[in-house]
Amino acid sequence: MSHTAHIPSHRKPRRSASKLALRAGVAGGVLGTIAVAGAAGPANAEPVTETIEMPTLGSLDTAGLASAVAASAETSQQEALDQSLQAQENAALQKAAKEAKKAKAEADRKAEAERAEKARAEAEAKAQAEQERKDAEERASRDRARTQLSTTSTTSGNTGSSVSDSDSNGSGSTGSSSSDGGSSAGSSTETQAPSGTAAAIVAFARAQVGDAYVMGGTGPNSWDCSGLVQAAYASAGIDLPRISGDQSSRGTSVSLSNLQPGDVLYWGSRSGSYHVAIYVGGGKYIGAQNPSTGVVERSLDWDTPSGAVRIL
Repeated sequence: MSHTAHIPSHRKPRRSASKLALRAGVAGGVLGTIAVAGAAGPANAEPVTETIEMPTLGSLDTAGLASAVAASAETSQQEALDQSLQAQENAALQKAAKEAKKAKAEADRKAEAERAEKARAEAEAKAQAEQERKDAEERASRDRARTQLSTTSTTSGNTGSSVSDSDSNGSGSTGSSSSDGGSSAGSSTETQAPSGTAAAIVAFARAQVGDAYVMGGTGPNSWDCSGLVQAAYASAGIDLPRISGDQSSRGTSVSLSNLQPGDVLYWGSRSGSYHVAIYVGGGKYIGAQNPSTGVVERSLDWDTPSGAVRIL
């Protein structure tokens, strides 16, 4: 026989360690159960005459066991997945609720800001409309005053012409009487209303009472002291310089006890006055005083002037 010929082995094939351990465990469990049952049995029990054959590994339903284990694992995995999905859903709901609450608060804030802005705009519009109404009323009042002034000036001019014609056609005694009447009028100027050019100047100044004082203002709704005096005289056709010192240097100096409507009052020295106003009769004057009071009519006692000049 060749030395390379196959010689069959007489050794039994080795079983795997896991199968041996499983068989040993099953056998041990069965034997232990028998031993416990024998110990717990009655003393007079008959001896065992039958031999119980031990189950073998091959008799176990390994396929069913594996299926059960796999099913259990799949169930556990599905439960874990469901719990994870539920947790994600809860987190998403909480986040959405927070975002919705934040969006609502922002919307409420914007709405409140819009309401406040609308209320402010309405208040401004109302105030502007009220101011425009007042301005319109003041302009209408001034227009009425100027219309009355124009009518008065025209009437005074016509009266003056009639008097002149009467004097030229009348007798010498009439002229003498007129002269005496003139002296009498001059002595009572304080108690009589101004006429002619003086009336025009006074009426213009009085129509501006209530206007604002603005440094350098020359009208029509804001003035400084010399701007008002210059405009009042201009309304009667008389040009005056712009500066108070130059205005008080014009005309003839008069005492405060012999004032007539239309005279220019000044504060300070005559050639260097710092403030001027117009005497309107009755111991009062009209002037653009300061930013706090604006154009006002005041008594001479309220702020006694330094002097006066007569330009008419």
